[in-house]
Formats: sequence, C-alpha cells, structure tokens
Amino acid sequence: MFTKYSHFRHEFQQQLKFWPGSDSIVGLPQGVQGDEMARISTNKEKILEIAERLFAKRGFDGVSLREITNEAGVDVALIKYHFGSKQGLFDELLDRRAEAINRERSDALDDVLARHDPAPVEEIVDAFTHTLLNKVVSEDPSWRSYFGLLAQVNNNPEWGGKTMSRNFDPLVRRFVEALSRALPHAKEEDLYWCYHFWSGALTLTFADTKRIDGLSGGLCQSSDFEAVHRRLVPFISAGFRALSQCEESSRDA
Repeated sequence: MFTKYSHFRHEFQQQLKFWPGSDSIVGLPQGVQGDEMARISTNKEKILEIAERLFAKRGFDGVSLREITNEAGVDVALIKYHFGSKQGLFDELLDRRAEAINRERSDALDDVLARHDPAPVEEIVDAFTHTLLNKVVSEDPSWRSYFGLLAQVNNNPEWGGKTMSRNFDPLVRRFVEALSRALPHAKEEDLYWCYHFWSGALTLTFADTKRIDGLSGGLCQSSDFEAVHRRLVPFISAGFRALSQCEESSRDA
C-alpha cells in the first residue's frame, strides 16, 4: 500500500538538512563584525517578530512593508537586504519555526514507535498534535502568532498548498505511514482524507476566531487550547478508526 517507512524518514531528513538558515537568504557583507553584526541581527529579528504578528492578524495582503518597518524603526531597504522581497520575508517567517516543530513531532513519533509495534492510533495522533498545542500555550506569545499565520496560509487557495507542502509534507507522510500500520485494513485514500479533516480542525483552532464562544453561549472558548487538546485527540482518532472499520465491514460483507 505504502512506500517503505524508511523512504519517508529519508525524505524528511533531507528536508531538514537543507532547511534555510536565518542567514541563508541574504548573507552578511564581508568585514562586518562585532557591534555592527549584532545590530544587523537584532534589526532582522525585530522585523521578523513584527511581521509575524501583523501578518497573523491581517494576512499577507493586509500588511505593507512600510507598516512593518515603521513599527520596527528601520528603513524599508532592510527588507530587501535581509529577505529580497515581501514574499521572501513571509517565506522566512514560515520556514524558521517549521524545522523546530517538525523535529519535535518527529522525535515524539519515534518515541511512540519505539514503544509499540504497531502503535495505538491515539498515541500517533497525540504525537502530531500535542507539540503544536503546547507551543501555543507556552510563555512565548510569538508561537501563537506563528500558528495564526499557518492557519491563514493553509486556507489560501493560490499558494497555501504549495507552501504547506514544502514545509510539512515529508513529516505528514511519516505519520500517515504509522497510521497505516496501526490500521492495516484502512484504505490509503481514507487515511489521507482523515488527515485532511484533521488539518482543517487544527487550522480553525489556530485561527482563534471566537465563533464558538458565542455559539456555545460561553461554554467554550476558542482560545482554550488545553480543552481543544483533550477533545481533539480522541475525536480525530475515532475518525480514523471509523473509516477503517467501514472498509473492514465492506470486505466481510
């Protein structure tokens, strides 16, 4: 049904090996040292932090470079120097955190697979999910901005699919492979459809639209990510199992 697990792991490792570094898009000029290098690095980080927050609130088209640089207190020419363009800035925002969360989720999956063969569906789903939700509730508020940004990208029909694929598909295939071993009767297409619905649930969660707050009369809050985690893992796991059981029942009929 699937290409060997080792193929997906190799694909994922190759992606990490060549991941863009913080200085890989535009190199620093020769001869820059000491305080000047520190200042350049600080300005770049300031641009990234402000752009991440603004893009997460209003999207790519809703934010101008002038707005970013005015808030950062730097010249707009620094955008071109560090990132090449507005699109280059946006791409680096996505890439710079993706490596970290991919490594953590890959390590979590490795731990599950080392303890179980095949692994329980719930533990596979949790290995994928808990790293993301733990980051959102961490003391670093910039992670919430980042995941809000991902929610917007995942909903963009023009270039969202390509961007998400570049950053996350090798890892997703590893998880789907693990799920195929946990649910041997599941059809490959059903596993990918389940992932599609799972990704949609995460996207809406990270968008934090507050809709469920009013809809539930205050019983639920879209910013309560701990409540999301407690419910999302059994919900998604049940969906994978239900489609697998449908396929198994059709074979027995």
